Amino acid sequence: MKASILLLSGALLVSIVACDTTRQQTETSAQTIAENTSPGGLSSMEKNGIRLTPFNDSPKYPESQLRLKSPIPGNTVVSGAVPFDYDLSNFQLTKMTGGVHAEQMANSQQGQHIHNIVDNEPYTAHYTTEFTKNIPDGQHIVLSFLSRSYHESLKHRGAYDLRLVNVGSERATPLKADLSAPHMFYSRPKDTYSGNDAKKVMLDFYLVNTTLSPEGNKVRATINGTEFMLDQWLPYMMEGLPAGQNTVKLELVDTNGTVIPGPFNSVTRTFTLQP
Repeated sequence: MKASILLLSGALLVSIVACDTTRQQTETSAQTIAENTSPGGLSSMEKNGIRLTPFNDSPKYPESQLRLKSPIPGNTVVSGAVPFDYDLSNFQLTKMTGGVHAEQMANSQQGQHIHNIVDNEPYTAHYTTEFTKNIPDGQHIVLSFLSRSYHESLKHRGAYDLRLVNVGSERATPLKADLSAPHMFYSRPKDTYSGNDAKKVMLDFYLVNTTLSPEGNKVRATINGTEFMLDQWLPYMMEGLPAGQNTVKLELVDTNGTVIPGPFNSVTRTFTLQP
């Protein structure tokens, strides 16, 4: 009798453990971010079939410097095509960036360039230090930064320029924006990706006057409804996205998950993948 009870108890215990293990595995696959180590030693995150892998092994250009000479801060330029003119050092425009990522992601065949972003609208890419760009009348926030040929931004202090630009009217309504406050700008993904370019799509954004950390500010990235919390300012490789239209929402949040005040600290964009 005792042996039968022991056998029954053992079988019941095995059954309970097996059920609990199965439940934990189910919860992990459905809810928990599965972490894997990337070649660069960084952990990837996976939810609902979407994988995000940060990387930091792109060619470095720590001495590169970018400064916008014109438009001059505080001045007003005429309506229409606004002339831009930059000082650039230790960075070669139109050069193809080396490294493994140049073959993994969408890569501009015109090489390295400048991203010019007006009021957090989709950037325009420029391969010379002088160009014109049509901007509506009014006061605008203009961010410029250096980009590798596959559109990954350079993130050190000297690689960007942020300023207010007045176009067309001396009496333009001032923007209620503090350029010394924390700001986030959207960069990639953008437009349409096809073929091999659609397999790995880069997520990249630009931070000014803030950084990210596990104990500090973060970026909440919601991709097709699936939420990831990013605590490193790095580019992220996205995999497992479906064909067709995809949606990315980025929010710069504080330690409580509250969006930090700012005109561009919450943004939603769509992009398209074609087989």
